[in-house]
Amino acid sequence: MHEPTLDLVVDLNADLGEEVTDDDALLAVVTSANVACGYHAGNAEIMRAVCARAAVRGVSIGAQVSYDDRANFGRVALDVPHDVLRDQVADQVGTLGAIASSCGTSVRYVKPHGALYHRTIDDAAQAAAVLAGSGELPVLGMPGELLAQAAAAGRIVFHEGFADRAYGPDGRLVPRGDPGAVLDDGDLIASHAVELAASVDSVCVHGDTPGAVAHAPAVRRALEAAGWTLRGL
Repeated sequence: MHEPTLDLVVDLNADLGEEVTDDDALLAVVTSANVACGYHAGNAEIMRAVCARAAVRGVSIGAQVSYDDRANFGRVALDVPHDVLRDQVADQVGTLGAIASSCGTSVRYVKPHGALYHRTIDDAAQAAAVLAGSGELPVLGMPGELLAQAAAAGRIVFHEGFADRAYGPDGRLVPRGDPGAVLDDGDLIASHAVELAASVDSVCVHGDTPGAVAHAPAVRRALEAAGWTLRGL
């Protein structure tokens, strides 16, 4: 993890291309976009639209890779063999990479989505498969197997915090099904983002969270008011 510098630089990211939010509105605010690669949501046309607009705005593009499970929006943990998951991740990164290139930009990092994100915190084999399928891309996530293996392999790692999610005493996110897991108070989300910025490289506002389009500008304003410069990954 990068220690905060004297000029206080942090990234603000959101999940885009999932067909559940206003991508244009969020692209006007965030500095990095985690783009759904078609396995849990999105398609080539949506990826192209997001990449084209991100390129114009100077927003960094990340591959939001997932289990192949559109029915459950990638939020159910699956036992996928290493080689299969590796190839699925490679397919997603490759598809988005080709589309991004055609739009004059590139994929700058990889971030697992949903159940895969949480599974790779503890599951060494699935973490290894995600890394094997994503080439040498920097990795965005929370502390655990995925980031540890990436760092050990000499890859750049970015630590992430979630402005609109509650954390448990163990430092993990409170499960979505638990009361209070998803924050919906705009002032609380903004203050939480400022608190998180001191210990992470990137602050996330979930694109599929109710009110995300209103929360993201408030988060950005709060970060800038606290002296942070926002810069994409």
